[in-house]
Amino acid sequence: MSQNTREKFNYWLQNARSDSSLRKELKQVEQDLIKAREANDNSKIEELEADIEERFYRDLDFGTGGLRGIIGAGTNRMNHYTVARATQGLADYIKSHSKRKNQSIAVAYDSRNKSSRFAKVVARVMAENGIKCRLFRELMPTPILSYAVRKFECDAGVMITASHNPAPYNGYKAYGADGCQLSLEASEAVIKRISKLDMFTDVKLADYDEAFDKGLITHIGKEFISEYFNEVKKQSIRPNVFEGSGLKVVFTPLNGAGNKPVRRLLTEVGVADVIVVPEQEEPDGNFPTCPYPNPEFKEALELGVKLAQVEEADLLLATDPDADRVGIAVRNGKGQYCLFSGNEVGAMLLEYICRERKAQNNLPLQPIAVKSIVSTAIADKIAAKYGVQMVDTLTGFKFIAGIAGDLEKKGEEHRFIYGFEESYGYLAGSYVRDKDAVSACMLICEMAAFYRKNGSSLIEARTKMYEEYGYYHHHTDNLAFEGSAGMKQMTSIMDGVRKHFCKPTTLNGLTVITFTDYQEKKITKLKGGTSKPTGLPRSNVVKLVLEDGSVVIVRPSGTEPKLKVYYTCIGDSHENSVALQEKIGKEFLELINFWK
Repeated sequence: MSQNTREKFNYWLQNARSDSSLRKELKQVEQDLIKAREANDNSKIEELEADIEERFYRDLDFGTGGLRGIIGAGTNRMNHYTVARATQGLADYIKSHSKRKNQSIAVAYDSRNKSSRFAKVVARVMAENGIKCRLFRELMPTPILSYAVRKFECDAGVMITASHNPAPYNGYKAYGADGCQLSLEASEAVIKRISKLDMFTDVKLADYDEAFDKGLITHIGKEFISEYFNEVKKQSIRPNVFEGSGLKVVFTPLNGAGNKPVRRLLTEVGVADVIVVPEQEEPDGNFPTCPYPNPEFKEALELGVKLAQVEEADLLLATDPDADRVGIAVRNGKGQYCLFSGNEVGAMLLEYICRERKAQNNLPLQPIAVKSIVSTAIADKIAAKYGVQMVDTLTGFKFIAGIAGDLEKKGEEHRFIYGFEESYGYLAGSYVRDKDAVSACMLICEMAAFYRKNGSSLIEARTKMYEEYGYYHHHTDNLAFEGSAGMKQMTSIMDGVRKHFCKPTTLNGLTVITFTDYQEKKITKLKGGTSKPTGLPRSNVVKLVLEDGSVVIVRPSGTEPKLKVYYTCIGDSHENSVALQEKIGKEFLELINFWK
């Protein structure tokens, strides 16, 4: 344990008095350390000192739009003080940048432990800074927060959530006045302000009840939520398709915020047969049946699949805790359930929207769809077929939704028809500026009902897509690197990738023909060495394109202690594309193990 860490630990012991639970947590660590030293228990001493080091070796990183970390005491944890300090920095930013006389913010929270408490901390800090806070009365999905920021013309928004992280985590997403998560420039400005603040002496904090009585904190009413649902329903492509479809759906909110909104919407649009997974229905931040409440992982969907099998449902929907992402499983002809990837759902929704809007002659002139750079290239072929311009952005839905914002400034917002990312995030229309699992559930059900009424299915539609555009296989390796040592390993690996692949080389015997370093904002053709700009903001991402069209992309996660490696391989059959990816992935992981 470093001297600096020990000093921070002592400083918190002396000053963390506003939250008795945090002080008790730290006192327990101190007492355990004293006992271990008295007993000369070196292994216990090392364990406790490592725990203190992890709590205090750094400040919880605000990142490009918010906080995310384990709940607990320390500068590198989510707690009353780190939330209040971040909010004070955001308040200082609002006061220095907003031109509005009456500044305001919207705040929402999901089902995670301490989410409602942290939301009230945000409200108290904003109120004491003279910024009016519009606070939701109960847990809400992230997209509704984005909608509220724009609807109430707020200067910012805060969503308390850790999205799909495990139960010990919570987080804090910060939004700008445009309803998108903070831009890179705004994030940097907020970070500078936060870094100057002492979390015990520089944070302004109002009494909640007094601020509420003065009107500095108000609740957002039910009427507003109904307005949101009306906007969502406008995104329907075939509004009457559910009538007579016989569609049967099992839904799980994974103990998160999606329960009431998704069920309400499906009822209102006409999905008559919806069964909810009972063990995962009610909000519960401990996520007792799925410790990792991520709809990308089949383990989180196990209870839903079992219930779907019993009920013989056509479709399983699963939303993450803040209901901005959705995963699905589809019944095949043998009564089994196939999980669809985010790339597959994203591409299939794109085709459904383009084809059916074109058939109804309501596809706008010069339509635009948007996806992240790590999402499937099959979408480029689909977009081209229907005369839709496909735009690629960096990972992070704020970049996708930001395209809608740019179009709005030119009076061309209607051109934005759809955006998606491979990590199960989808948005049709631009009524919100973030991915929306509530509306995605509606559209996925609508697409399923459409195919069902036309004598087909989502399984058959997926097969037809691959037969027409090529067998694209996508795979993502999520490599965990915890703590300060993990951060160093990820840096070492990214350095290794850059040094090894910036010159002509091969991977699985295939020549790497293009090397793109988004940190340097440069695309390089390795044969001849000619380069051109990416046209995107700087980001710690590297992309390799092989001679057969295979792609490997590497980046550290912005929300978790993980390195993510994305593979795309194309073959003349599903089996061939999978086999190719496995060979490329095996060799690439061997290189990573060497570099770390």
